[in-house]
Amino acid sequence: MLSHSSQKQSIDLNTLEVDPAKRTSILNHDPNLRDEIRRTYLKLGPCRPNITEYPQSYIAKAMRRFNSDWYKAYDWLEYSESADATYCLPCYLFKGNNIHQGGGEVFSTTGFNNWHKKSKFDEHVGGPNSVHNQAKRKCDDLMQQRQSIRAAFDRQSDQIKLEYWTRLNASIDVIRLLLNQGLPLRGHDESESSLNKGNFIEVLSWYRDRCENIKPFVLENAPRNNKLTSPDIQKELVTASKIETLKSIMEDLNGDYFALLVDESFDVSRFVVEAFIGLVHVKDTSALSLKKTIVNVLAQHSLSLSYVRGQCYDGASNMQGDINGLKMLIKKESKSAHSIHCFAHQLQLTLVVVSKKCVQVGELVLLVSNILNVLGASFKRMDELRQSQKDNLQNALDMDEIETGRGLNQELGLIRADANTLDERAKASGYLRSFQTYEVAFMLHLMKDILGITYDLNISLQKREQDIANAMILVEVAKKRLQKLRDDGWEPLINKISMFCIKHDILIPNFDEPYSNSGRSRRKIVDHTVLHHFHVEVFYKIIDWQLQELNDRFNEVTSDLFHGVACLNPVNSFSSFDIEKIMRMAELYPDDFDLFSMGVLQNHLANYIIDVRDTDKRFSDLGGLGELSRKLVETKKNLTYPLIFRLVKFSLLLPVATATVERAFSAMK
Repeated sequence: MLSHSSQKQSIDLNTLEVDPAKRTSILNHDPNLRDEIRRTYLKLGPCRPNITEYPQSYIAKAMRRFNSDWYKAYDWLEYSESADATYCLPCYLFKGNNIHQGGGEVFSTTGFNNWHKKSKFDEHVGGPNSVHNQAKRKCDDLMQQRQSIRAAFDRQSDQIKLEYWTRLNASIDVIRLLLNQGLPLRGHDESESSLNKGNFIEVLSWYRDRCENIKPFVLENAPRNNKLTSPDIQKELVTASKIETLKSIMEDLNGDYFALLVDESFDVSRFVVEAFIGLVHVKDTSALSLKKTIVNVLAQHSLSLSYVRGQCYDGASNMQGDINGLKMLIKKESKSAHSIHCFAHQLQLTLVVVSKKCVQVGELVLLVSNILNVLGASFKRMDELRQSQKDNLQNALDMDEIETGRGLNQELGLIRADANTLDERAKASGYLRSFQTYEVAFMLHLMKDILGITYDLNISLQKREQDIANAMILVEVAKKRLQKLRDDGWEPLINKISMFCIKHDILIPNFDEPYSNSGRSRRKIVDHTVLHHFHVEVFYKIIDWQLQELNDRFNEVTSDLFHGVACLNPVNSFSSFDIEKIMRMAELYPDDFDLFSMGVLQNHLANYIIDVRDTDKRFSDLGGLGELSRKLVETKKNLTYPLIFRLVKFSLLLPVATATVERAFSAMK
């Protein structure tokens, strides 16, 4: 974090600029000197130069000028001769970063000169609690030295001041500890007789007993009216901590680009620091409402959506929707605000979408879930299932019917487990009959083949340290294997299912007969055969939907982004570096790379790779993009290759969400 010097600066108060248009903003002065500067200006009073004739301006079809009689009506009014405009002295002195008042910044910064609109002076003053009147009250309080807190504190003895600062620092230390650990402060009963006074009091007591330096000044040894432990004091210290933390975050950001992480998502790249800037309650979770809330939170810290270069949300449709989702609404404001959802969860959502589209898949998932619930409800049933499966597996291995291997043949059988009640027996019997049908056997084998194709991809995407380049290759491999299954996999699948049905005495239907759906009315005419149903309406459709979802969720933009990130990665001496792929990545940031910049970038990339890979040995053995960005700054090559450094920053700001939280929330549902 950026730090400021604690050494107090000095200023000659006699040299302060009098002209309102030429003054330095009060916020640009050293914080320790602002009150003295304010007092000096208040003693001088509003700037009112003695002018016999004010200049005229053509306004609203007439020549108009400032009227000195307005000084009598508005004691705060001052005039700048150089700008021919009026200003408000109290608002200049006590204007904050986020103050919005009648006239906005006009009366404190830019100046007002619409002489035909005298009513704007009254609008600026406003009601009793307006920003202007609050500023006037602050001016009055500042000039009344005897009533100011600082003056009262200065009158105290040095010993009392020392005791107070010791007590305050002890309370702040405890607050910081509890906030860092995410623990509550208050207790249900903080009275002297309570056995548990809450975390704040209890930790402060523990701190007191182990630190002799603070023991004489805190809790029971402190003045009764100055213990600094009341609920209000605790809240004020927490608020002060929040303000200082946010201030440090904004200073560290320093107007640079940033990424948005909203809801329960977080980044697993560990390249950048995630800064928490707020928790906001929303009544309406629509995309428009969420966008409005985000804009308001950013505005409170003088941030804009135009500087967003990455988005990360959970998998809800209001967040990730491609038409009216939150990510698309923000992308309309900033074309370069790309959203890369959790890869592993995208693969999971692909299966979920297919199960919703295909009734047979949905029925299979429900049936398997029900069976697992029945078996999992009893340890005895699970033990019997494992033993039965073990016996069957051993017999099959002895006859060379199946292969061995890690992860294979794990509890795939179904037995007539122990059932204590008639209801449990009925459920088990019903599930067993449902499983002993050709349709279920067909769906089990088909989904086993499809999920087997995406298994390696699923394992790769769930790794915390994701190899992006290989993950994208595995996506393409999965697509090609699914296409091959569609083109050449029908006959082998049918033969495998037939052997399974013969072995387990499951009736195989005649594929040439008309297909009869158990849920369809017998009066309706059947227009296709059993073969057409299983081959076209189930086999083809499920694979086509799976391919479509993979193409939609792992689209060209996502691929180009991550291929570009992988090419910028310095691991293995920049072995993945590819100018063409990096240029395609840059094209996805139209707000930052125009046509001229693209030409410059291509030349920079050609020089850059020779520089860092073949010439400058300081860039050898770098472990990732985070180390690369630091090394570029250390060697000042970020100034030599600013466009490349910008792409490295965008790569770091591209959130790669983990599936950990997604799985947790899926389990909760």
